[in-house]
Amino acid sequence: MSPLAVDQDKCKRDALCTAVCPLGLIEMRTLESHPSWIEGAEDLCINCGHCVCVCPSAALTVSEMTPEQCPEIRQALFPSYEQLDHFLRGRRSTRNFRNQPVEHEALASLLQTASFAPSGHNSQPVHWLVIEHRAEVTRLSAMVINWMREAIEKTPEIAGAFHFDRVVAAWERGQDRVLRGAPHLIVAHGDASQRASQPACIIALTHLELAATARGLGVCWAGYFNTAANQYRPLMDALELPAGHQTFGALMIGHRKYQYVRVPLRNEPRVRWR
Repeated sequence: MSPLAVDQDKCKRDALCTAVCPLGLIEMRTLESHPSWIEGAEDLCINCGHCVCVCPSAALTVSEMTPEQCPEIRQALFPSYEQLDHFLRGRRSTRNFRNQPVEHEALASLLQTASFAPSGHNSQPVHWLVIEHRAEVTRLSAMVINWMREAIEKTPEIAGAFHFDRVVAAWERGQDRVLRGAPHLIVAHGDASQRASQPACIIALTHLELAATARGLGVCWAGYFNTAANQYRPLMDALELPAGHQTFGALMIGHRKYQYVRVPLRNEPRVRWR
C-alpha cells in the first residue's frame, strides 16, 4: 500500500493537507485532482500526521496512520486562556511528598501524555527510565551525596557555589535534599550524538510536569541528580542506560504533602521589542 492513501469518495479537494505538510510533500496538480505525493516524498515523510488530522472529511491515510486511529479534538475540553494562565502561574515545585506511592497506571498515563511533546523533525528521540521504588530512589540519592563529598574535596570552588556542604550536612541529619524523599523519579535520556535529544527530553519533561500538576501530583526538577548522572561514574553505571545515551533531565514525582494557596510574585519579563 502506498504511504499516502486518499479516499476519493470522501476527499473534498480543499487542499488543506497540502497547506499543512511541514515538508511540502503533498500536491494537487490541478483543481480537479486529488492530493498525491511529490516525487521522493516516501523517503522524506516524517510521519507527523498533520495531513491526516487536518482533513475534516477523514479522507487521508499516511504510512498506515488512519483517521480512525486519531481521536477527534474536543474543543470543549480546552481550557480558556484565563484558566491556563492561572494554572501556569499556580504551578509550584514540590519538595515535600507524602509517604504514598503514585499508582503505576497514573505514571504510565503521564508518560503517554508526554510522548505527544514536539520534537525536531518528529524524531521522537526521548527514552524514559522510571525509578518506581522508593528504596531505589533513596539509593540513587545516596550516590549523589557521595559525588558531592568528592566534589567538596576535589573542586571546592564549585561545591561551594552550589552549597554541597549544606546538602551533605542535611543528609547526615536524615534529610534528603537531593530527591526530597520523593517516592518516584522519572529520567529522560537519549542518544547523546543526536542534536534533537536534549531539547526533546526537556520539552517532554515539561509536558510531563504540567500533566502531573493537572492530576494533582507534586513534581520537582532534580537538578543535583541530573548533573551527577552525567559526571559521576558509579551513578552512571547504576542507571544502566543504553550505550551512547545520557540523561537530559529528571523529575521527582509523588503526592504533595502540602497545598499552596497563593501565587507568589515574580520578576517582570525582560523583553526587547523590535
